[in-house]
Amino acid sequence: QVQLVESGGGLVQAGGSLRLSCVASGRTERRYIMGWFRQAPGKEREFVATISRGGGTTHYGDSVMGRFTISRANAKNTLYLQMDSLTPEDTAVYYCAAAQAFTNVPMRNDLDYDWWGQGTQVTVSS
Repeated sequence: QVQLVESGGGLVQAGGSLRLSCVASGRTERRYIMGWFRQAPGKEREFVATISRGGGTTHYGDSVMGRFTISRANAKNTLYLQMDSLTPEDTAVYYCAAAQAFTNVPMRNDLDYDWWGQGTQVTVSS
């Protein structure tokens, strides 16, 4: 079992930045593929970004490409999401997730992830 706890959400003006963190605990002796997803009210959960076990490979959703950066600090069991140039359309609950799978295929589907955090709210005002 892996427990994930997100933090760093909040209220920010359009054009601003936030950095989300996700700390893993439990069976962290293994590394996992990690991802960020988000869900806005009335919408389906959306893929944001994913990162490989070593951190060398990343993939992003089209709506955040060039504005968001996913990274990880394995020694700290921590995943990050740097969000720049935020717009009101980025308003959502952001979730981090961990996957046990061994694959080089980008993990964009939320069904492929095994553990989830409780989410952190990000609100961008216009």
